[in-house]
Amino acid sequence: MNGAESMLQTLINNGVEVCFANPGTSEMHMVAAMGKSDQIRSVLCLFEGVCSGAADGYGRMTGKPACTLLHLGPGLSNASANLHNAKKAYSPVINLVGDHATYHKKFDAPLTSDIISLAKPVSNWLEVAGSAAELPSAAAGAVYAANISPGQVSTLVVPADSAWDTSTRPVKKQPLPAATLVKDQAVTAAAQLLKNGKPSIMLLGNSALSERALELADQIVQATGVKLLSDTFIPRQARGEGRCKIERLGYFSEQAEAQIDGIKQWVMVGTKAPVAFFAYPEKASALYPEGSTLHTLAQVHDNTEDALQRLVTELAADSFEPRKIIKCLPEPGTGDLDMVSLANSFAHYLPNNAIVVDEGATAGALCGPLSETAERHDWLGLTGGSIGYGLPAAIGAAVACPDRKVICLHGDGGAMYTIQSLWTMAREQLDICVIILANRKYQILQIELSRVGAEAVSEKTLEMMDLGNPDLDFVQIAEGMGVKASRAENSEQFNQMYADALKESGPSLIEAVMP
Repeated sequence: MNGAESMLQTLINNGVEVCFANPGTSEMHMVAAMGKSDQIRSVLCLFEGVCSGAADGYGRMTGKPACTLLHLGPGLSNASANLHNAKKAYSPVINLVGDHATYHKKFDAPLTSDIISLAKPVSNWLEVAGSAAELPSAAAGAVYAANISPGQVSTLVVPADSAWDTSTRPVKKQPLPAATLVKDQAVTAAAQLLKNGKPSIMLLGNSALSERALELADQIVQATGVKLLSDTFIPRQARGEGRCKIERLGYFSEQAEAQIDGIKQWVMVGTKAPVAFFAYPEKASALYPEGSTLHTLAQVHDNTEDALQRLVTELAADSFEPRKIIKCLPEPGTGDLDMVSLANSFAHYLPNNAIVVDEGATAGALCGPLSETAERHDWLGLTGGSIGYGLPAAIGAAVACPDRKVICLHGDGGAMYTIQSLWTMAREQLDICVIILANRKYQILQIELSRVGAEAVSEKTLEMMDLGNPDLDFVQIAEGMGVKASRAENSEQFNQMYADALKESGPSLIEAVMP
């Protein structure tokens, strides 16, 4: 058994079932090993950023890591933008990065690069397999690190000779790490703050946005009157009928300031104290008022559900029944297709148990609020701000949950970053409905242009944010990659296309032309 085969079996023994791959010459022995195995699913992607985004989406929905297979430093670099998002989402991901054979590196061949330096910013754990004998144990270490709750990015660099040389036996199934429990003092301190009568916010993020965690949080709200908010950008949130409500912290600082007006105390659960997404002239970076009392009940890697349950007990809030959302659907939009009409239609037709992958940006901003009382669904957000996560993450979510409809809301500009995703959707026949919000501009940049106080805005400046001349034709792009596509220019057309797409299985795309 060579190193690649022993490494692969180690990964399989420890729960890895999927690999999103864009391999090259240095990874051929790993490709061959996957070809011999019926225990792992290999999914070919046409760009490394699709691989990493898909692994992110898969990890968010399963809570366990998929692999990416990447070609040396340039392949890792292409994957880095969505690895950044995965790291910020605390998604479990394992990167297998091929490298030149150890004895070949001294010749400085064209693809030689400093993979370690490239990997560090987007990795929580990083190791180079020095030999084929070391490769199985290194793979086991990568799995363990990726499974540190709620998830981490592991990167294992595999020199070609470590893959092809004779190796040792695969590592058997190993115990995985459990989430750490918060100390009693953290629970007691949180309870004291919430009982002292001062205006307070409990801010939830990451694993604290599960269905059970939100139920516990609602009991605490009823017992104490604390205001409940979630992070602005969320890895995954349970929403819709039968779930408990939570308000999201606004993206723009003035939105957040209105939400937190008069607040003196903050209790963080599975997240940190909030800060502005960007710096703006003469505006504070911290979103909490100066002099606020900040207390962390549970860090990101802690068991947030356990912490919330203990806080419920400490506050004697067990007697309160969690207040569940009652389904109330908006009427579908009519007439011109705009932010409001599209969001109403999106929520009205949203199927039960759907997975929504949101990179709708400005044009899709109302889809979240207007679907709060729709059918049960999970919502996946852009955690790291690196554009082009949506289409790949939809792939990962669909591979993870083949029995659930995935709906991907995507701005037209952002979609072009990883448009190759459509080909993989068609190849794998994934049940994804992509809605392209085609306003033919980088609208968020036009908004930010004025917010940062930029002067002398000219026609040339605005051209840098305009996607016309020529207009992108997403119907032709999608059909060229094997995805059924249509274009909607009013609400009635969109409603029919959306309803039809939800009834059918397999990938589809709707280009919604908006102002």
